[in-house]
Amino acid sequence: MNKIYLSHSDSHEKKWLVVYTKSKCEKKVDQLFRLQGIESYCPVVKMKRKWADRYKTVELPLFNSYVFVCINPAERLKVLQTAGVINFIHYCGKPAMIPGADIDKIRLYMNQYTDIESVSLKSLKPGDVVTINDGILFDIPAEVLEVHGKSVLVVMKQLDCALVAKVKVKSDQILLAKTMRDSYAVIN
Repeated sequence: MNKIYLSHSDSHEKKWLVVYTKSKCEKKVDQLFRLQGIESYCPVVKMKRKWADRYKTVELPLFNSYVFVCINPAERLKVLQTAGVINFIHYCGKPAMIPGADIDKIRLYMNQYTDIESVSLKSLKPGDVVTINDGILFDIPAEVLEVHGKSVLVVMKQLDCALVAKVKVKSDQILLAKTMRDSYAVIN
């Protein structure tokens, strides 16, 4: 019988993973993780909701049914036993690991934009107005012409001419930031 030995550093190295939760339980699960001493992150956005007699500002999770946790392999069972947790999100048969830099980007977006929401790339359609948030085309508004898989063809109308760029989107989610005048999607 072959034995697998983990080095001491492998068994204690913390990584960001994505936890899938029951619907509408994201904030509660995040709170339970914190009570257990588990580092977690559930980005929330403030939204105005209309009630029968008034408007109310509520905090809603940016990602429905997702909470991020930074854990070592020994803490996985503790996470799975937390009330409201269904499972880890898996990619290629293993729990999906999120680079710490991506978590930092999400935190940065949450601090920079007041009205932000998560939008599936599949919901982008020709005619949508987006803003590029990285690279040489940073902060330039653009109109979506075509969507091909994870690539979005956009046109930027600057100085009475059109500049067409094919923007590759790295994940299947983008961040959509709304301003008072227009709606802009933020593409990584």
